Amino acid sequence: MKQDYYEILGVDKGASTAEIKKAYRKMAIKYHPDKNPGDKEAEEMFKKAAEAYEVLSNADKRAKYDQFGHAAFDGSGGFGGGHMNMDDIFSQFGDIFGSAFGGGGFGGGFGGGFGGGGRGRVKGSNLRIRVKLSLEEVANGVEKKVKVRRKVKAEGVTYKTCTTCNGTGQVTRITNTILGRMQTASPCNTCSGAGEVMDKRPADADAQGLKIKEETVSIKIPAGVVDGIQLKVAGKGNEAPGNGIAGDLIVAVEELEHKSLKREGDNLHYDLYVNIAEAALGTSKDIDTVNGKVRIKLEEGIQSGKILRLRGKGIPSLNGYGSGDLLVHVNVWTPKTLNKEQRAFFEKMVNDDNFTPNPEKGDKSFFEKVKDMFS
Repeated sequence: MKQDYYEILGVDKGASTAEIKKAYRKMAIKYHPDKNPGDKEAEEMFKKAAEAYEVLSNADKRAKYDQFGHAAFDGSGGFGGGHMNMDDIFSQFGDIFGSAFGGGGFGGGFGGGFGGGGRGRVKGSNLRIRVKLSLEEVANGVEKKVKVRRKVKAEGVTYKTCTTCNGTGQVTRITNTILGRMQTASPCNTCSGAGEVMDKRPADADAQGLKIKEETVSIKIPAGVVDGIQLKVAGKGNEAPGNGIAGDLIVAVEELEHKSLKREGDNLHYDLYVNIAEAALGTSKDIDTVNGKVRIKLEEGIQSGKILRLRGKGIPSLNGYGSGDLLVHVNVWTPKTLNKEQRAFFEKMVNDDNFTPNPEKGDKSFFEKVKDMFS
């Protein structure tokens, strides 16, 4: 089971962004590979801290994590904020360290580092797709195979070190001011910060040495996702030129409407209609669930508005905390027209004491039933 992100950074759930950043910087400096060469345990803690910070420092990701936990990002399918490698960490969070490591960045052990003459790896752009899921797929989880057109390196393309920035990915300028000489650094315009330029360009490649390729990507979607949630498949976006890393595939979930079941959070609602005779005599009915039909028994004399709760027959919690319930709403259907024989029967019953409404103390009002539905 994955460790809680707040616990990893040693902060509480109400921590501010500044407190989270401070906690991450403290941990990252403590477990930085330059300070712990060859220490696998320290390297693992370094990665865990970066993964936690990636989620908790982003308002949208933090909100999803607070609501759904780890399942919102990786669940059983490898999505999201997890599985970061050293290149991801160094490219995203190099500015966190200030001057803690050699003049403003990381040491040179991983992908060149930052500052101190090193450079970060360029990341390819993300791709976005929408996946439509039936309620049954939402309830049980599903693996979807989708075709994606993404940019990949063309076969035969080669790159060489950029001579403008000498492979650092940035150029330094010195300006004389009234306060003295000031040094500023900016991304290299020649290589766009990659530190490399194309050396050999195949005929089917674009200006960056990339080409469009259609690929089939398998997406494992965990049970319990909600409409509008975004999942991430790492490394399945557009590739970057040179030694850059691929972007991600962002998957937006769209939940399709079910013909008879209505979703409310993890609970489901089903409207069951019975005629007057069935309500009076009692009956058995087949109703829809997300795992096929089930038969329920209605006792004789059941009243319209009665709610039957089938526990555990709803949607599994995305956090893994059990499943919601299926609420069956009983509606007694009154015929709009009657034949002569039927009319004669009901006319006899109008003044019959047995047909006079006489709710018992245990019969709940409409408002009490609504209150129960949300409890």
